[in-house]
Amino acid sequence: MNYFNYFTEIEDAFVRRRGKHLFLSPMDWALMETWKEQGIPLHIVLRGVERSFDSFEAKPRKRSVKSLLYCQEEVEAQYAEWLEARVGANPRANGNSAAADSDSTRFSSDAVRDHLDHAQKTLADLANIRSRSNPDELAEALTRAASILKSIRDDFESGATSDTRKLEDSLTGLERMLNQTLLAVAPTADLEGAKKELKVQFKQYRSHMDPAVYKQTLDNLLLKRLREQFGVPRLSLFYL
Repeated sequence: MNYFNYFTEIEDAFVRRRGKHLFLSPMDWALMETWKEQGIPLHIVLRGVERSFDSFEAKPRKRSVKSLLYCQEEVEAQYAEWLEARVGANPRANGNSAAADSDSTRFSSDAVRDHLDHAQKTLADLANIRSRSNPDELAEALTRAASILKSIRDDFESGATSDTRKLEDSLTGLERMLNQTLLAVAPTADLEGAKKELKVQFKQYRSHMDPAVYKQTLDNLLLKRLREQFGVPRLSLFYL
């Protein structure tokens, strides 16, 4: 992950979660520079941004988030926890992996590691193939996701990220980025055709569903089709 990508990945995550394009202020760029100088890993910053917006959306305010400064407290809290976890890690090196597994996660470390390895390799392979045949926005997003996922995997291997709730937050953020890209690169005609087909299939259920639930169900099924079409794997630990 080079110097420039550190900033662009954070900007992309912030703008994506905010929902409206907003140019970051000089103060926001200075804040990212500070995080970079402090040595805060990119995936920790991204997790902090995701958690900040999750909290905001859980209790919506009248005012929208206009600055990356809104995420500062959560980013630095995530970094502090990450540093604390690295002190004395790796629990596996201490011959206490079984205890660590039972205390921090319902998934075994081996299963999580294999899942992350498989997902990272799949994304990297897809990125290489698409970069050669069709170097577009999706090829770039797959490359970015594979790079970030490698950092997340390395953190898990070192014992610095053993809490699967935090791991899931990071994976969810990557999935959001990939989902948005899939919707952007898919031909408009294909998307409209798929939406129309799904609406026909769910027509008899619509009157019995809350409008928000109905919309979310259609969106989820549309993304499922796109992931299958482009071969993009699910990253969530629920797909172990």
